[in-house]
This record gives sequence, C-alpha cells and structure tokens, in this order.
Amino acid sequence: MVTAPFALKSPDDTAYDAVSLGEVMLRLDPGDGRVRTARSFRVWEGGGEYNVARGLRRCFGLRTAVVTALVDNDIGRLVEDLMLQGGVDVSIVRWLEHDGVGRSVRNGLNFTERGYGVRGASGTSDRGHTAAAAMKPEDIDWDHLFTSLGVRWFHTGGIFAALSDTAAAVAEEAMAAANKAGTIVSYDLNYRPSLWSGADGRDRARDVNRRLASYVDVMIGNEEDFTACLGLRVPGVSEELDILPTAGFRTMIEQATREFSNLSVVATTLRGVHSANSNDWGAIAWSVEEGFVEATNRPLMAVHDRVGGGDSFAAGLIYGILAGAGLQRAVELGAAHGALAMTTPGDTSMASLSEVTRLADGAGARVVR
Repeated sequence: MVTAPFALKSPDDTAYDAVSLGEVMLRLDPGDGRVRTARSFRVWEGGGEYNVARGLRRCFGLRTAVVTALVDNDIGRLVEDLMLQGGVDVSIVRWLEHDGVGRSVRNGLNFTERGYGVRGASGTSDRGHTAAAAMKPEDIDWDHLFTSLGVRWFHTGGIFAALSDTAAAVAEEAMAAANKAGTIVSYDLNYRPSLWSGADGRDRARDVNRRLASYVDVMIGNEEDFTACLGLRVPGVSEELDILPTAGFRTMIEQATREFSNLSVVATTLRGVHSANSNDWGAIAWSVEEGFVEATNRPLMAVHDRVGGGDSFAAGLIYGILAGAGLQRAVELGAAHGALAMTTPGDTSMASLSEVTRLADGAGARVVR
C-alpha cells in the first residue's frame, strides 16, 4: 500500500467513506433529438457534486451520502427514488414544504442534449430559487456528521457555491467543520458561466472560490476553471484557449500550489474536442509526495454522452487515494472511470469496478464473455 499525501481516517472509525454537498436536479434527456423539438424525455438524477458520491457508491462500493435539499412534492420524491437506486444514503437530505406552485422554493430541472458530430452537447438549466440554493448556515449539524458519525472524505464544488450567497456560506461552514474534524476535503472548481452571469460573473466567482480554496486538500478542475475561478493563467497563452498543452497545465497547477499552500493534491482532466462524439481524453495530477503523474492518453476516444465525465474522473481519483493505491494509480482509475462514464447516457456512471480496473490496466474494447 502506498502512503497517502495526508492522514486518512480509518473506515472502522467512520460511518461514511465519502459525503458530497451539492444540488441534485432532475435531468430531462431528449435522447438523440433536440430539447426544442422533443415530445418525450428520459429522466435521470444528476448534479456535479452528487455524481461523485454516486460513482463512489455504485462503481467502487464505498459508503456514501449526499447533503442537499429538495421540495417535498412528486418531483422531489422522484429525485429521491433515483438517488435511492444509486445507493447513496439520503438520510441527510433536507425536505422543504411545497407551497403548491414553487413561489418560494422548487426543485431544479436540467434539460441536456448530448450533441452529435459538429453539434456540441448543451444544457439548459431551470434552477432558480431551488431548495438547494435556499440552504443556509446552521441548517446542517456538521459537527454531528463529521465528529459523531465520522466521514473519511468530504466533497463539494463550485457549482453548489455558485447557487446563492447562502449556498457559498454553507459550503464554507461545511469545509471548515471537515477541516476541524480531520476529514479530507476535495473541491471541484466546475466553473459554469451561466451560474455566475447574474452575480458579477468571473469577479464574483473568483472572490468565492479563492475564499473556499483555503479549506481544500484536493483541488480538481480544468484550465478554464483555474483561470475563471482562481484567476490563474499561463503567461503568453490566451484566456480563451480551449485546451492547453500539458506543459501549460503543469504551470497552472504549480501556480495553484504556490498560492494555496494547503493543497496536497491537484488534478485536472485533459480533453481535446474534435466533435461531440470524438474527444481526446487524459488527465494529470500532482501531489506533495509524488510530484506530477499523468494518466494514459486516449486520443480520438468515442463519446456517447460527455456530461458527467469529469465527475466520474473525480470519483475514481478519490477511490484510488482512499484505497492507498498511490497517485499514479488513482489518476489512472479516475481517467478510466471518466472514459467509461462517457460511453453511456445520463450524468452518472454505469461502469463496474472490474471494467474500470481492466481499462486502467490497458485492456481494449474486445468482448468479455
């Protein structure tokens, strides 16, 4: 077993291996069609932070829970039923009273097209005034969760923090409590321009995310995330560049670790988009102990539905670190899990642990029987 870059709590002393804080929405998927012309939708549950907890439970078999809020109506109960199918503990979910039409709080909806060829994937969120956005400090007894029950790993991110000022305050309260209890904190920057557009855009995103970064042990993001959320950039490289060379990512990560000395691990996916169905896919990571490591590069990888690939990468990375596999193995597991998640529809992973480990070990796509 490889030594982790930080002290991990024992499974024997904790109720949960991992807990995520974030909004869980109902995803409406028109399949191969368009939202604007759809006559039927398939539904899934999904949310950047929740997807990590679900992947850790369903693929990797860990004990996970989600902290979120839902309105107690049929839509909220549908989301709960989907989460229960995912195996994630929902006992910490806050249920808010439905006022009949959603004047005060409501459940979030996300209409998502997976794209095809030259038409990229796209999402239209309908999540204003949601129950999760209405969460406020002291809604959750974090000391009971982190100290009495015990949690090995806590995950949240920039999507939840962008929902409202009170959501960002809840994230900070939770991360501070996790730090105090000795629980490892991971944070996916996950910059979404639409979520910040009505709240001073990137200036506000940087203010919030830089404040929260001081509580983070494991930072996850891509080149847009590090620039938009933390104000970091590679000298001489345009801020609008779609993809950085690997050397540029290394420079970005080095900047992050200099500015935030609390970071023990920084990881990012490497994606080059040729079309909606063909992406280059890889990942790199850095830790205090091992320095830089890079996952197997998968050029021109076939993609069925790219949404959730980054969240599945995070789940695999976290699993590898919790398992004591070392950063090189962890980033390979994360990249393999993310790759497999993009071969199926929906936000969440349908992969098995054996499939992930086979792919991480270099197996191809030959039939298994």
